[in-house]
Amino acid sequence: MFPPQLIVEHRVLAGASISSKKRLLETLAELLVGEQPQLSREAVFDRLLERERLGSTGLGHGVALPHARVAEITDAIGAFIQIAEPVPFDAIDDQPIDLAFALLVPEGANETHLQLLAKLAELFNQDHLRQRLRSAESPQALLDILTQASLSASNGVA
Repeated sequence: MFPPQLIVEHRVLAGASISSKKRLLETLAELLVGEQPQLSREAVFDRLLERERLGSTGLGHGVALPHARVAEITDAIGAFIQIAEPVPFDAIDDQPIDLAFALLVPEGANETHLQLLAKLAELFNQDHLRQRLRSAESPQALLDILTQASLSASNGVA
């Protein structure tokens, strides 16, 4: 399901100490721009914040899916953070979040963007997946869980 290089270990944090929604978006922006010299942390943060102003990307069940379109990339890229202590995020269920998957897609990738968001939202709607992500203790373990869930979803396995 995940496009190649959508999520890689250096864009995954486990047990992150984050105290606010703003700091979470800043940290996600830092992860997303890591090996993307054409992107600036400030610009990505601004795009994520801009999207949040349209309505919270908090899906409920302690999960957020911040996302934005940017002109400077040709392939979707993602970052994932497991937060040590949940932070308020204005989620649909008014619960704080402790799992966040950020997604950047190319400016013109409208249908692809929507399909990827829908697949991610569907994955994070699974209670057993959320529990496994919450109990993982390293970036590699988180990446393995996400990759396995992605493969299972694309094979029609729940």
